Amino acid sequence: MNDNFELYNLKVEVIAGDRPMICKHKVGDYFLVIGEEIIFPENNSFSLYALSAILPLLPAKQRHLHQNDWMLSDSLIACPDPNCGALFKITRIGKQIFSHDECTVVPIDKGDK
Repeated sequence: MNDNFELYNLKVEVIAGDRPMICKHKVGDYFLVIGEEIIFPENNSFSLYALSAILPLLPAKQRHLHQNDWMLSDSLIACPDPNCGALFKITRIGKQIFSHDECTVVPIDKGDK
């Protein structure tokens, strides 16, 4: 039985909004999501508070979505500080194939579909 599934790799990048950035964000700062790993490039930092606003969205952005799902079209996340104009753009940058058996010890329930 093929137990493979795909996840998109993501890039989350700071972009400028229409208001000034007052937090320590810098345009171009980014991190990657590769599988279940968050990768921060060397000498690149990311706000804990901004990260906490973005994290809940990442697993959904990694998965195949219905073409009409808003999660597919909406890719800009506002800084959680209401006075900051920074935006965080989530971009799909590739796919990886994973095996269910390599990710968990819980067997696939053949009755669940």
